[in-house]
Amino acid sequence: MPFAWLVVTPFFLYLTLFLFAPAVSVLVGAFKDAEGNTTLDNVTTLFDEPYRGDFKNSIEISLVTALLGGVLGFLIAYAAIREGTPKVVRTTLTTFSGVAANFAGIPLAAAFIAALGTIGVVTRFLADHGFDLYQHGFSLFSLRGIELVYLYFQIPLMILVIAPAIDGLQRQWREAASNLGASPLQFWRYVGLPILTPSLLGAMVLLFGNSFSAYATAYGLTGGFVPLVPIRIGYFYSGDVLSNPHLAEALALGMFVVLGLMMAVYVPLQRISSRWVR
Repeated sequence: MPFAWLVVTPFFLYLTLFLFAPAVSVLVGAFKDAEGNTTLDNVTTLFDEPYRGDFKNSIEISLVTALLGGVLGFLIAYAAIREGTPKVVRTTLTTFSGVAANFAGIPLAAAFIAALGTIGVVTRFLADHGFDLYQHGFSLFSLRGIELVYLYFQIPLMILVIAPAIDGLQRQWREAASNLGASPLQFWRYVGLPILTPSLLGAMVLLFGNSFSAYATAYGLTGGFVPLVPIRIGYFYSGDVLSNPHLAEALALGMFVVLGLMMAVYVPLQRISSRWVR
């Protein structure tokens, strides 16, 4: 037992130094003013504009990408994992998803700008064939553009997360349902989806948190012109004119609250879904 504690001590030390201590510092700083006095002004300011709009935009992007990424990721994962699909398809998809789920930030933004920017390769190709994306209302440098870019890493992440749950759907269940006269639609309605629903919802909550906390991709794509909470925090910490660390900590506290609510939903769903994962 002493040896076990010796092994895990570096892990707990890492958590303390790089997770718990910064979190406590943020929580305390959110209720301080420039002179170090306790105040609620920073927190109450979050309910005013433009900060309320920042949260609205961040939550909207997170919800859209979590729902679309969750549905599309599930369908792609099921198509690759189901019986009859060659194993090489799953291997290739899993490998790509592992890379794409971690490909974000400035490189991802630059790649999309090169492809779908105002003079991007795809944009120019479509324009040369009579269809101008930007004249039809599309803009990569907007909320919709950010959502499109986020889906690049949200869908692969969903594939990786939901694959074990799909593996948990045992073939015997489908065979039993078929022997009892159930159609494929009835199997999914009464067996498949009820079993997978906790896993699907839990994975979407995970996608929400992944999108809500993203910073570098949106900043690299729009230069900060689309107001999001992480970008606003960056302004207050690094800006010479807008420097206001305590308000940045209050914004971070607001993010903690939103992510805490998501975790309150995720944990029981994960506990339920783990019963079906072998």
